[in-house]
Amino acid sequence: MVKVGLTGGIGSGKSEVSRLLAARGAVIVDADRIAREVVQPGTPGLAAVVAEFGPEVLAADGTLDRPRLGAIVFADEERLGALNAIVHPLVRARSLELEGEAGPGAVVVHDVPLLAENGLAPLYDLVVVVDAGEQTRLDRLVRLRGMTEDEARARMAAQATREDRLAVADLVIDNNGPLAALEARVDEVWRELRGRAGE
Repeated sequence: MVKVGLTGGIGSGKSEVSRLLAARGAVIVDADRIAREVVQPGTPGLAAVVAEFGPEVLAADGTLDRPRLGAIVFADEERLGALNAIVHPLVRARSLELEGEAGPGAVVVHDVPLLAENGLAPLYDLVVVVDAGEQTRLDRLVRLRGMTEDEARARMAAQATREDRLAVADLVIDNNGPLAALEARVDEVWRELRGRAGE
């Protein structure tokens, strides 16, 4: 088994790379998806978030009101730290569980948005960083996700710098160009990952 940490700044195309790797046979452990799971209604995670941030972070149906919580934490580093202290240990425990279910020759790709920010690179056999320039990412966030430019810049600023992410990379997937170029690079990376899994 080879354990891969996959990361990239918001708007870099990390989710697309994750999808492409899954299509090639990788076992994906998606930290964002797990982060949503661990705060579903009735979970200890949601109870802890409500205890920390108050019932106003709940939607009318009892689910977490993500935009409301996001508005609180992305504007305040201390509050973001408080949220991370609740959610990250729960995500880590579930991720280890899923990893344990993969076969011995598997390529297990942990899709971790905040890998660089949280110093998680040593947990993986290698780190793959999906990289795109700031203007490319900004354009995608505004055009594809409907964010205002200010919202997009605030989200980008809340993450590690591009330089910090590249500093922890073992492999870099450049995603500044067209999808065909991305697919070709993912094929190269997949061959390398398969080789490492077979060692």
